[in-house]
Amino acid sequence: MDFRQLGRSGLKVPELCFGAGTFGAGDAFFKAWGETTEEEARGLIDICMEAGVNFFDTADIYSGGRSEEMLGRAVAHLKREDILISTKATFRSGAGPNDVGSSRYHLVQSLERSLKRLGTDYVDVYHLHAFDATTPVEETLNTLDKMVREGKVRYIAASNFSGWQLMKSLSVSERYGWSRYVGHQVYYSLIGRDYEWELMPLAADQGVGALVWSPLGWGRLTGKIRRGQPLPEGSRLKNQSVVEAGPQPNEEILYRVVDALDAVAEETGKTVPQIALNWLLRRPTVSTLILGARNEAQLRANLASTGWALTEAQVAVLDAASRVDLAYPYWHQVQFRERNPFPVPQG
Repeated sequence: MDFRQLGRSGLKVPELCFGAGTFGAGDAFFKAWGETTEEEARGLIDICMEAGVNFFDTADIYSGGRSEEMLGRAVAHLKREDILISTKATFRSGAGPNDVGSSRYHLVQSLERSLKRLGTDYVDVYHLHAFDATTPVEETLNTLDKMVREGKVRYIAASNFSGWQLMKSLSVSERYGWSRYVGHQVYYSLIGRDYEWELMPLAADQGVGALVWSPLGWGRLTGKIRRGQPLPEGSRLKNQSVVEAGPQPNEEILYRVVDALDAVAEETGKTVPQIALNWLLRRPTVSTLILGARNEAQLRANLASTGWALTEAQVAVLDAASRVDLAYPYWHQVQFRERNPFPVPQG
């Protein structure tokens, strides 16, 4: 397993990260992701460690905190210094008026609860799960900086920010000499390339590593979805709340991409998801891909997406199949590449 720098930081992370969203199964939404048992959780963790994947991601809202609890128990037999743990805060975690957002009150409360559930005294990467426009950025970043100085958090990262929100935050951190976001957890896939328009150039310029969530397009690039065929049994996409909460790709683009993946799979002998993941690993600013798995077979198959590379011709085929019309001002900017070079070709 290769390791990469997490943005402009000294932290090295494996190019694959295990997401514990299937741990806990706290409600119908998370049950659609998977219902991993305690025994299965520890087995999946051990498979990851054998493969060199020592980075594990969760969040305080996953199954109402049960994901953190199960992850904490699943890694308890490992040396804490041998693993990296990432969790998140900001979304509502209670019924009270201060049980949501990125205020000092809520973040301090959320971190303490997360540490207790995880059974650790520090988190390696602490994400804001979303931007909170109701709290001053200075209050949020000063709180996060204090957590770093206290040793309860090693590095801070954002998630699901827009370009201006991330840039404003980085500017405030620089102004006061506070800890800055070194990572940005983002949605990015062959059927969702919006990240490339604004956030990727920003990340390249500012040294912010991408931690990619749902790299298989919210379960659509598993190799089991085909034009004109019903959804496979067990697909999370059979749950309407899951569908509505995730990305909404154009169906024609989805099937165009699947056709291209099938063609490349025939050439390489690799599976559709392995090719989709390997394509992402070739993209600028990507530090790690966050993978979920319902079982051992699925996990081992996803781990096999590394250690090899698509050819330039195969990448070009996938690029062409997944390309969409750019929004303004990007369609205008790409006409003047000598002044606005994008990290990857556009248009």
